[in-house]
Amino acid sequence: LVIQPYDAGAIKAIEKAIQNSDLGVNPSNDGKVIRLSFPPLTAERRKDYVKMVKHMAEEGRVAVRNARRGARHDLEAMEKDGQISSDDLDRAEKELEKLTHAQIADIDSALEHKEKELTEV
Repeated sequence: LVIQPYDAGAIKAIEKAIQNSDLGVNPSNDGKVIRLSFPPLTAERRKDYVKMVKHMAEEGRVAVRNARRGARHDLEAMEKDGQISSDDLDRAEKELEKLTHAQIADIDSALEHKEKELTEV
């Protein structure tokens, strides 16, 4: 992979960021471009990537649930203030639950696809 930044002054910062990341690659810099060579994936590294993807998926699920909690709190506050009725609150909560389940299903689907992609040789 060759990285050629528009601003040549940013090469050192880009190189440092790549080195500090946990990608397992070492950048080589010739002053104009940064070259990255990726070693072939070993079975152990594939397992590490699968673990990372599962962790990212769980973080995504937690973020969706936190958004649901915040939305539910806002809806309950609107009902308390008299802006919406309790029937509207029930309908909105059911719709919110549908959206939450759909987003979590999308995350699970993406996880399954990526896990399959990483484990095939």
